[in-house]
Amino acid sequence: MNALVVVSHSDPGSLTHHVATSVSDAIRIAGGTVETADLATENFDPRFSTADLNLFRGNGTAPADVVAEQERIDRADHLVLAFPMYWWSMPALLKGWIDRVFVGGWAFDYNPGVGIVKKLDRLTVHLVAVAAEDSDSFERHGVHEAFRTQIERGIVEYCGATVGSTTFVHGSDTRSRADLLAEIAEIGVAVAARVLADTNTPAAV
Repeated sequence: MNALVVVSHSDPGSLTHHVATSVSDAIRIAGGTVETADLATENFDPRFSTADLNLFRGNGTAPADVVAEQERIDRADHLVLAFPMYWWSMPALLKGWIDRVFVGGWAFDYNPGVGIVKKLDRLTVHLVAVAAEDSDSFERHGVHEAFRTQIERGIVEYCGATVGSTTFVHGSDTRSRADLLAEIAEIGVAVAARVLADTNTPAAV
């Protein structure tokens, strides 16, 4: 199985980068192939430019950096997104990556006689989010359900992809580093197992 691990954090020593490394290493050890996209280090521009707007309006072509990202995804069977939770959602860098890359004509299309045509049904997506708050707080405030609505259904499933797993690393600001890194190592193994199993059955790790 081929996997693309996308990490969105400017600090290479962050827990988010540890997640990406843990998942990538576990997939390789299990016999899979991994490509990594470090959006911050690669200076991906998340801003929706005039070229992006023209493409959206149907009178332009995809910018070269967008095509390069789409080609990376096209090489993968599984896409892993590792990111910190900012304001109960994903950071602007990752959101901008999705805004610019998951565009009509590639991720989905619209057929006047049919409606939305989902074009990423071959892809399985795994989401790993690092959050400062604990799980009980997320449940009290409805964050888990909001995440399912906004990101799982509103992005992944909208394009026809399968949610392979969703995992939260809770308490990133309050738990010991050793405890967090131990959990992240376990998450890497669990996500790798789902990638190598190549199952289309949605499940939470």
